[in-house]
Amino acid sequence: MIKVNQEVCVGCGACEKDCPGHAIRVKEKKAEAVRPCIQCGHCVAICPVGAIEIPEYEMEDVEPYDPAAFTLDPKTFLHAVKFRRSIRNFQEKPLEMEKLERILQVGRYTATAKNVQGNRFILVKDQLEEFKALVWKELPGIIERIETENEGAARTFRYFVKKHAQDPSCDSLFFNCTSFLVIASECSLDGGLAAANIENMAVAEGAGVLYSGYLQRIISASTVLRDWLETEGKEVGCCMLLGYPAVHYHRTAPRKKADIIWK
Repeated sequence: MIKVNQEVCVGCGACEKDCPGHAIRVKEKKAEAVRPCIQCGHCVAICPVGAIEIPEYEMEDVEPYDPAAFTLDPKTFLHAVKFRRSIRNFQEKPLEMEKLERILQVGRYTATAKNVQGNRFILVKDQLEEFKALVWKELPGIIERIETENEGAARTFRYFVKKHAQDPSCDSLFFNCTSFLVIASECSLDGGLAAANIENMAVAEGAGVLYSGYLQRIISASTVLRDWLETEGKEVGCCMLLGYPAVHYHRTAPRKKADIIWK
């Protein structure tokens, strides 16, 4: 349960009004927890005097609101989204650990259904070559298992295996990325939401990404690969290649007209 410092609380009632689970009540001009909650942290964020904490969480990470620091310009953000590209050619230079840590922090702070915070982020960097070798070893068996249910995917994977056998440097799955991220989730939507924020943060750090539906399908079909990644029974919600782009785009790409219904 949340903890309220009664000496600091001013009884304003903001936490009670904003609590989605009605787990806080103000009694005798002091807030108190009346039942366990989903620990969404709204009470911590809205308290004007910092009287509330969640003992199970890392409270030192909580930041006070600074209007000067909240300067996300709408036009700049739209431009960033328009300019992003799926990267299939990466530099050999690996992403620095401090950048990777910041990128994953964005995933950590992304909203999750019912605040379960059930995403697991598996970042393969130092052992990437080992994992890639395991994927290529497992792929022929995966093809046999999925070809009856999805001949199209099996045909594509057979082509990848053939090219890789002819030239091991030809990697149609990982290209030459320096990091590989798997998001395993209890809810696939949670993984997707985290992935979107992670991509934006990666771009802000000067990196590029590629979502890989191929690798998501391959890993989902292989117990060996999931065990190696330690997904622990969670659904593979997203697979993402990361690294510094070896290409430079000079403009945004065109898109179809938006399919929007205004009512």
